[in-house]
This record gives sequence, C-alpha cells and structure tokens, in this order.
Amino acid sequence: MFDVIKELLDADKNETSECQDWLVQNNSSYEEYYLEENISDKPYRLYRFLTDLEDILDNIADDYDRLKAICPLVRKLLNISYWLQLEYDSPSPDVGWSVKTLYQEPNYPITIQTVAWLPNHASPVHNHAAWGVVGIIQGQENNRFWRRNPTPENPERIELINEKILVPGDIIGFMPDAIHSVETMGDYPTVTFNIYGEADFSRRYQFDPINHTAKNF
Repeated sequence: MFDVIKELLDADKNETSECQDWLVQNNSSYEEYYLEENISDKPYRLYRFLTDLEDILDNIADDYDRLKAICPLVRKLLNISYWLQLEYDSPSPDVGWSVKTLYQEPNYPITIQTVAWLPNHASPVHNHAAWGVVGIIQGQENNRFWRRNPTPENPERIELINEKILVPGDIIGFMPDAIHSVETMGDYPTVTFNIYGEADFSRRYQFDPINHTAKNF
C-alpha cells in the first residue's frame, strides 16, 4: 500500500513546478531556503524525529536558526515515513477543515498535527505567536502574507505584501510574528503536516484587514 501512496505523491509533485522551501520572517517577508534531499532506505522514526527536535530546542535559542535546523528534519520525515500521508481526518463539511494531533505531551513544547481542508476554503488572517513549520502533503494552498502598517486612526491596520502558492512537497517555516492567511485551491482536499512551538497566546491575533481590527484568539 505504501508503495502505491508513494507513486501517487510523486505523480502529484511531477504535475507541479519544482518544489522549494521557504522561511517567513517576523515582518512577513519570505525567502527561499534550499534543502538538500535526504534519500535513504533507513527508517526515520517519529520518536527519533521528536528527540531530534528536542535537541534543537535545547541547543539553539534563536527561532530563525531553529527553523533552519528543523525544516531539513521535516523534509527527511516526509520523504521516508510514507505512513504519515494517511494520518489525517477527513475535513468536516460543517467547518471545512479537520485537525488530527499526532503528538502532544505535557511539558513537551511542540505540537504536531495534520490539517485537512476542503477545497476553496480560507483561514482568517492571523499570526501564530510561535515558530511553525508546515509541509504540504497533498493539494495546493495560497499563502497570503500581511504586514502591520498602523496609522494614528487605525493602529491595527495591516497590508497585503505578497503571496505564494504551495504545492505537494513544499515546506514553509514561520516566525512567531509572521502574519498570513491561507486559501485552499484545486478540486480535492489539501492536507498539511504542521509543527508548532510553544505559543505566547497574549501575542496571537486574528486580524480584520477591512475594519482594521485585531483580537486575541
């Protein structure tokens, strides 16, 4: 079964442009980050991935440097552990999405999830107040990047500065204050593999770019 899944995923990638990797700064500007492909027949177990993540957090204090160290591990995990491609719940027809937690432990500052969205659904504009890494498993999503641009009349004003369509195999890392929104594309659900650090909920906001407001969520 997993060989069949691998063939389908490879075919999906071949129908799109060359996959790349991206890092989004706190000011929501993004840059290309090229990762070396890690091709190996040796299994890369989830438990080893988790301990490697913990080692990075223990030894690297800067979030941006953490992202540069974590993204290659996500690439390695998704390339080798094809069982992860099945680990998601079908999106709810009521809300248009689903979240499946793959690993969460008290006092372990990382949450690992798969998220599935129905086509043509959009998220609110938000930041995460935590570093995060997202790998596209199937489908496509358009990430729109926003930046704070306050005025005396509208201190919570934001502006759209860029956007990027992500396809299967793409990996994107976010700094805690990066602001984005996501809209799914295509004819079938978009599934992503998501990792988040420990969030500072007092700094996590949902933005309204029309009314120029922001609220905690």
